[in-house]
Formats: sequence, structure tokens, C-alpha cells
Amino acid sequence: MTATDYDDFAAAYAASNESGLFNAYYERPAVLSLAGDVSGRRILDAGCGSGPLTAALRDKGAVVTGFDRSAAMVDLARRRLGEDADLHVADLSEPLPFADAEYDVVVASLVLHYLEDWSGPLTELRRVLKPGGRLIFSTMHPTGYAMDNPEADYFAVTKYSWDYVMDGQTVWLTMWHRPLHAMSDAFAAAGFRIETISEPPPAPDTPAELLPPDKGSGRFMCFLFFVLEPV
Repeated sequence: MTATDYDDFAAAYAASNESGLFNAYYERPAVLSLAGDVSGRRILDAGCGSGPLTAALRDKGAVVTGFDRSAAMVDLARRRLGEDADLHVADLSEPLPFADAEYDVVVASLVLHYLEDWSGPLTELRRVLKPGGRLIFSTMHPTGYAMDNPEADYFAVTKYSWDYVMDGQTVWLTMWHRPLHAMSDAFAAAGFRIETISEPPPAPDTPAELLPPDKGSGRFMCFLFFVLEPV
């Protein structure tokens, strides 16, 4: 079994994910809102991490399968969800161990921006979706990269790294900036059409002390959310 970067700081990331602004009060509520009523739906959580979104979807009545490239993350998810949870160690950049047309919904929460090539992963996610299913995913907002790197070429797919402090531990994450047109092209090439693009505000119950002090409206540029349908 191959180790991944996340294996080295899985516990720190999971702790940060539980209550931090960007995950607990922004990204996760936005994905759940886009998912809507999932009772009885079969859902694949691609890149499930330690399982907070998997758990939230299950609490809403969905039948959820999760997978992550990091074995340490899957171990944490199993502790959260129970030994009988349907969890797998699998790599989104490789063929997935799931049947064709197996799921009503696929969620891919903050995972695709770690990949340079989206063609194979999107094709696999489309393969496992039932006809009429939906892919709901979030990614780093491309304009945020442009704002932070005004000297960079916005229109080029570009590798970059950021340092984060997670539960007191500083870690480096390597991602790929992808301009909006390149995202759209990748969707079309994999057989998807865009149903929704969303730039939501944080959840209404976000503690005021977590919000950036210069954001009086509460809104900020962070992630971009899509709902895609197979064509």
C-alpha cells in the first residue's frame, strides 16, 4: 500500500476539518445544500478523508460509500463511521473499484485540485453514476489564485504549493491551478454538462470570530462549487 502526503498529517488535518471556517462552516454546508434531499440515495464520497461529509450524508438518510487515497484518512473515517462502513483505499487518478452506474450521486469535496489531469478522474466518476445522476464537487476558486499571484499566467494549468497550519502543525499542500475555461472543457470532454455553479456565503451559524475581519458581508473568495449532469 503506497503512503501519501496526507498519511503524514492525517490526524492534524482531520482535527482542523472538524471546526475550521473553510471546511465546517463553508465547504461542507455548501455541498450538503447542493445535494438536497438524499434520503435513500446511493452516494459515492470521492476523497472522503476522515469522513465528516460521509457521516453528514449518512445522517441525512443516504447510503454512502467512501474512498480516499490516504490509508491513514480511511482509518480515521472508519473510527468515526464504524467497522461496517463501506470505505476503501483507492486513487482517483486510477480506475475505481466500483461498478458502472452504481451511484445516484457522487460528491468530490476539495479533491480534484490535487490532480494535474482531470480527464481520467472525471471519466471514472461519470462511469459510476447512474443515468440522471449528479456529480457535486468543490475546488479551489481559480480567481483566488490569480489574486494571490498577480504575476502568474491565470490561463495556464499551474502547479503550486501552500503552507497551512493544521491543529498546530505546519504542512505543505501541492495543488494545481486550473482556469475556469479549462474546467469547463474537462467537464465536456468527460461527458458532463454544468447544471449549477455556486459561490455561496458561509453557513448562517458561522461564529463571527471565525470570519475574516475585513469581510463585513461575511462573503469571501475561497472555493468554487459545481453540480454536473452526465449527457
